[in-house]
Amino acid sequence: MILYDYFRSSAAWRVRIALALKQLEVTQVAVSLVDGEQGGAAYRALNPQGLVPALDTGEAVLSGSLAIIEWLEERHPEPPLLPREPTARALARGMAQLIACDIHPLNNLRVLNYLRGPLGQDDAAVRTWYAHWIGEGFRALEARVQAGAVGPAAAQGPFLGGTRPGLADLCLVPQVYNARRFDVPLEAYPRLLAAEAACLALPAFSATAPRG
Repeated sequence: MILYDYFRSSAAWRVRIALALKQLEVTQVAVSLVDGEQGGAAYRALNPQGLVPALDTGEAVLSGSLAIIEWLEERHPEPPLLPREPTARALARGMAQLIACDIHPLNNLRVLNYLRGPLGQDDAAVRTWYAHWIGEGFRALEARVQAGAVGPAAAQGPFLGGTRPGLADLCLVPQVYNARRFDVPLEAYPRLLAAEAACLALPAFSATAPRG
């Protein structure tokens, strides 16, 4: 398998964590977002959307981090990243999507560049935008976790996924990393920070983290 990624892409980091947890070998090919390589003809021939990550499985080129992770889950089910029980699976997916679909797209690099470029916003305005959407999402997620509305197994462990990391944790850790890069206060989210700390104690999370 070949993973096309960028070291600081939170979506790509999710996939790197999943691969590491499942102990799967992959060849990594860097696509520099800051240099615009994702918009070049060569990469768009591979992934017309021009986003990372993309995973060449040898059968197809998959895009979208959650779709890639679910493919990995179906092909390599151990260790599981989603509960077996349908309601618990839906709750886990809901937490993951709260981050990956509601927070992350609004704060993605191309959105921030559009705010700075065509819309003419200064750095202070962009940071305000970033912090607003982090706060909206993290407040909702923290409330769900604090209320135990994440399923009985998840409520019993340090991770959002329960006693072992799950799909929501794969989304949470990169998003907290990004929040810190933008100096977003995080003290109001003790349960999320506890899950992050439990995750980063595992090599699958810490060894795949961005460097630099």
